[in-house]
Amino acid sequence: MARADATIDTDDLLAIRAGRDLQLNHYGENQVPFAQVGGTGMTQSLVALEGPDQGRTYDVMDASGSYGSACLGAGHPLFSARFPSLWASSGCATDELGSRARSGFLNTCFGPGGLWTNRFPTGEYRVSGRNSGSEGMELALRLVLESRWDFRHLAPYPGREDRRVILAFEGAWHGWTPGAQALTNRRHYRLGLPDALQEGPWGCKVQFLPFAEPGLLEGWFREHGAELAAVIVEPIQGDAGILVPPAGYLRTLEQLCRRYGALLVADEVLTFGKTGQFFAMTDNQGPIPTDITVIGKSIGFGIEALSLVIARKDLTVRPSGAVATRDLRPLTCALVQAGLDYLLAGHLLERSSQLGQTLHAGLRDIAAECPEVFREVRGLGYLQGMELTEPAAQALPNLRRRLVEKGVWVEFMAGAGRRSHGLRYLLPTMRIAPPLIATADDLDRILAAILAGTRAFQGEIR
Repeated sequence: MARADATIDTDDLLAIRAGRDLQLNHYGENQVPFAQVGGTGMTQSLVALEGPDQGRTYDVMDASGSYGSACLGAGHPLFSARFPSLWASSGCATDELGSRARSGFLNTCFGPGGLWTNRFPTGEYRVSGRNSGSEGMELALRLVLESRWDFRHLAPYPGREDRRVILAFEGAWHGWTPGAQALTNRRHYRLGLPDALQEGPWGCKVQFLPFAEPGLLEGWFREHGAELAAVIVEPIQGDAGILVPPAGYLRTLEQLCRRYGALLVADEVLTFGKTGQFFAMTDNQGPIPTDITVIGKSIGFGIEALSLVIARKDLTVRPSGAVATRDLRPLTCALVQAGLDYLLAGHLLERSSQLGQTLHAGLRDIAAECPEVFREVRGLGYLQGMELTEPAAQALPNLRRRLVEKGVWVEFMAGAGRRSHGLRYLLPTMRIAPPLIATADDLDRILAAILAGTRAFQGEIR
């Protein structure tokens, strides 16, 4: 249960409210009525900004990891101890200059015998850094478009003229930038905004299929494969509600892309490091090959806003066409390498794979006890989702408040909503994605708090 035995003074509360009002609100009328006033490890300290308990603080278990980015929790001593020396020695070289720290990181992960060379063979892939998952997906999309285009002759490559279709999936979320927005089928995100992919005579069009429905793939590729430029897929759909595809689905998708000459782009911004292994584009046969993979969130360890775009060497952009101010700055690379070393030394991925099964089973027990609130549980490792029922979704802010009062902080995904081919509507989903430092005891506390908060809430919707 949350500790709620302290309050902050009135002046501090007013200052926090005033600062929140100065920040652009991305959530409309659904802004969360809490602010963070501290945090260490798996614990966050929140203060209520509204209601009868305004000013009261709550210590809650962190089951969100700050949008899934702070995989080592808050204030980890690894970085507080290492940061001064990293800052002093890393320099500030742009991507125009070589860098010892950058080369060390890239060699560790992608050089001969590197951490990820079983997936990205040395010499066959190159890497670029971006500030966010959205920017990473924007660059990935740019690489897809450039693969059709001969910039020296300002014309499509021979044989690529008709490759003007990109396949994406219903319910996907790839970011808020113009190109990434075109990859979402939810109209309320796109209407009234320019469609960057449709501009000019050489633009592309996006078509959508329901995700994780194997029976729809073969027929779609037979009909559209000759005009397909690329497929863009999340190996587990996040914003759609933590949708996990059936065994063999991603492998089949990759094989169809190869057969029809289309690029395969994996959006692993959310899934990176959360499913018990670094990459979710994996099955019992091993890594599933991709032409482009974008990773984000956890790769910045909650300190750096960072994504990496890992692309086949033959995919590129016209000179100076995608220069970024903070492309793999040395300090960023040094921090990431320190974090990866810590994950590996502590076997945190392997542990999260095992404990993730316990977490999943506990969430299923809660859903079985509270069917008025939860419809289905889905997920792998430390990436789990509990889809809400319609009555619960309509009262979602109340559910969030009850969970905080009982001692846990979670996030909520929009859900895929309406889907084609007669598939059912997917409602908002509670995302449980704790930091990788979470132990078995931490998960027990998270589960107990979710159950207590749900019990307190379910009487409000009956």
